[in-house]
Amino acid sequence: MSIAIIILKFILRIIYGILKIFPIKSNKVLFLSRQSSELSLDFTLLKKELECCDPNIEIVAICHRMAGGKDGILGFAIATLKSMYHLATSSVCVLDAYWPVVSILNHKKGLTVIQMWHAIGKIKQSGYQTLDKESGRSGKLSRLLCMHENYDIIIAGGEAWNQFYCKSFNTTCDKLINIGLPRIDHLLEKEKYNRGEIFESYPKLKGKIVLLYAPTFRRGIELNWEPLVENIDFTRFALIIKGHPNQSIYCEKEGVLTCPEFKAVDLLSVCDYLITDYSAIAIEAAVLNKPTLYFVYDYEQYTEKNGLNINLYEEMPGCVFSNSKELIKVIENNQYNYKAFEKYREKYLPKNLGTSTKSLAKVVLKNLDRQ
Repeated sequence: MSIAIIILKFILRIIYGILKIFPIKSNKVLFLSRQSSELSLDFTLLKKELECCDPNIEIVAICHRMAGGKDGILGFAIATLKSMYHLATSSVCVLDAYWPVVSILNHKKGLTVIQMWHAIGKIKQSGYQTLDKESGRSGKLSRLLCMHENYDIIIAGGEAWNQFYCKSFNTTCDKLINIGLPRIDHLLEKEKYNRGEIFESYPKLKGKIVLLYAPTFRRGIELNWEPLVENIDFTRFALIIKGHPNQSIYCEKEGVLTCPEFKAVDLLSVCDYLITDYSAIAIEAAVLNKPTLYFVYDYEQYTEKNGLNINLYEEMPGCVFSNSKELIKVIENNQYNYKAFEKYREKYLPKNLGTSTKSLAKVVLKNLDRQ
């Protein structure tokens, strides 16, 4: 495997060396994503803002979520080759996850690489923090693939997360810019609109306490969310379940909704409480001031196999539960710890909420102006 990767890197660098003969376009921005095969919300908002600021800007987006099997590998190989040409001819590259050739190849000095990670905080450990852990990646393989190298700028959330961004990306604080993601602006601007759309599509939600359950992705750890459903009184409550894109959840119990036409980030607008575990959606909920409870039936196991950057029990006292019955009882008896929630919001959210898209666009445009 190691020899094959070394040979592949050598071939890619030869091909890229040829592609670098093409000149850089001073107005060209490249978007890269392995998170989805469609343009994400963050990219969509950034694209709109950039085009508004400069109608002459050229934006190329390559979004490819790799599927399994030979077809999936072939599809990603084609996307990779396309990205290499555009990396060689762009002034700025913005990505929201690890894209191998961004980190493996040696780029022209005229290219600025901006990592716009797909979460606005680092609740759970990731990247270099989880190498060789059961839920992480192989350290040897990750280093061979130069994981998370070549980033000039990393877009981060609140400053309290900075030390964890540095550990995750194996980088230094001087590369971080604490402006948050465009989705923050979307959450604030579209809350009322999204609420109306969701109630119109699901009128049964009206008059009930709406709970949104959105757990994180677990690699090698089994989901065990069913007890949560068993302890909910569906005459008073409505439950919306949104599984992680990498780990779907199915539930046929009456009163449980999945709302497939709406994303979890939009469903925050209609929920009265978010229930999650180690997902960064908790930070997005904090943006909208949505009380959040943590159902962490596997806290010790997850901490051992993956790792957490913060102690949820200390940061959110009275809001973290391994027992779903006790969690629901807090909601039923209106005993939520709002003081802890306010401290969490103050500590972990970026400053100047509602300005992330414009701030990120300025960063991109500033680096276009270097040409």
